[in-house]
Amino acid sequence: MSFEIPADLNPALVGLAWLRGRWEGTGYREWPGEEKIQFAQQIDFTDNGGDYLHYLAQAFEVDADGRPTKPLMMETGFWRPLPDGTVDVVMCAPEGFAEVWYGKLKPGRLDLVTDAVVRSPDAAIAYTAGRRLYGTVEGKLMYSFERATDDIPLRPYVWATLVRG
Repeated sequence: MSFEIPADLNPALVGLAWLRGRWEGTGYREWPGEEKIQFAQQIDFTDNGGDYLHYLAQAFEVDADGRPTKPLMMETGFWRPLPDGTVDVVMCAPEGFAEVWYGKLKPGRLDLVTDAVVRSPDAAIAYTAGRRLYGTVEGKLMYSFERATDDIPLRPYVWATLVRG
């Protein structure tokens, strides 16, 4: 992996250091009843000296030339590694969701499942559970997001390949 662990990084974050920074690339979103679309993605993992990373992900629909045309998705949250090698993640999205994720951290890989999904009364979809996989392959960040709803069991929803920006 081509990254350096800064000397001033909070020691609790060493296991997540491979995520730090800005990642940019493209991905796909596919869901029953919706057209499969390609999108542009930007993900930022930042720290401020605390024992957590701040996460901000933004995706944009793109035109035929790959230029962003309008916002598609956005989510933000906090990733907190724990001494036992697990990671707790809290995220929220403007579509009316808040999620708590947990998973086991491995070198260059994190597999997360939802512990809880909370929806506002007018949430965009009846989202109930999810699974995410983040990993580095040849210096690229690859991730996938599987989602379940009241009507549809867990299935692939979003996936992307990103490079350091």
